[in-house]
Amino acid sequence: MTGPTAPSPWLPTAPCTPGRCAAHPGPAAPRAGTVQGVLRLAAGLAAVLLGVLLSPAAAPLPTAGRRLLVRLWCRTVLRAFGVRVRVTGAAVPGTGPLLVVANHLSWLDIPLIAAVLPGRMLAKREVRGWPVLGPLAALGGTLFIDRDRIRSLPATVGAMTRVLSGGGRVVVFPEGSTWCGRAGGVFRRAAFQAALDSGSDVQPVRIAYRPVGPAAFVGEDTLGASLWRIATARRTEAEIRVLDPLSGTRYPDRRALARAAQSTVARESANRPFSSVHQRESVNPASASSARTPS
Repeated sequence: MTGPTAPSPWLPTAPCTPGRCAAHPGPAAPRAGTVQGVLRLAAGLAAVLLGVLLSPAAAPLPTAGRRLLVRLWCRTVLRAFGVRVRVTGAAVPGTGPLLVVANHLSWLDIPLIAAVLPGRMLAKREVRGWPVLGPLAALGGTLFIDRDRIRSLPATVGAMTRVLSGGGRVVVFPEGSTWCGRAGGVFRRAAFQAALDSGSDVQPVRIAYRPVGPAAFVGEDTLGASLWRIATARRTEAEIRVLDPLSGTRYPDRRALARAAQSTVARESANRPFSSVHQRESVNPASASSARTPS
């Protein structure tokens, strides 16, 4: 996801664009009517607003109680927008520190993971001001990073380490940018240093949407257009597949740990095919992704 201005030269990029990906629903993605879209949009925004208004009452609750409410709230928001959630794979981890890493397709990834594995998200600074995702992110205790200032990266990794050392969870999308389908970007390794420094396990998860076109939030896409596309999709299924955790003690450094997490997610993707625009073209998005991004 990029804004209207040119991105910093070290930020990851993807070849996905709204015209080629998000606006490519295909025959498997029939649209709902305008009335249903308006009703879903109103219900989704109302669910977000209700959570914002009730959040002060949840603040005194213990961590387990807050996580339960976050899970219920995010599932309600997703359901209001017409998104059905399916959890597959290994058992969902209980308590304890965990660095959750996932592939990145859409802004829907954030409430989707929070509905299953709530934790402190790592997101770009701009997300704080978004009308729907901003309140969701802020209430979840998101750690915001200024991606245009590479010098802020060590401080961000330090903040993640402190959360993990205190027994919390941190959720990261290490590709650094959204992709529309099966192909994905390189897992940047900086975030994995927090797992090594805190002695925490890494929990890879694989996200998939069916159909993927309406859910994809890529390139110069706007949040308003994405909200409307999702609300007017006939049916969207979001699958989050929980994979086997990785122990940092088995890997010599963050590079090896990041590579292992990426291989785990990519291997799962190869075993569970679904439509991708780039899959049908002779393009290698992974190699074109974030080669200029520091780690």
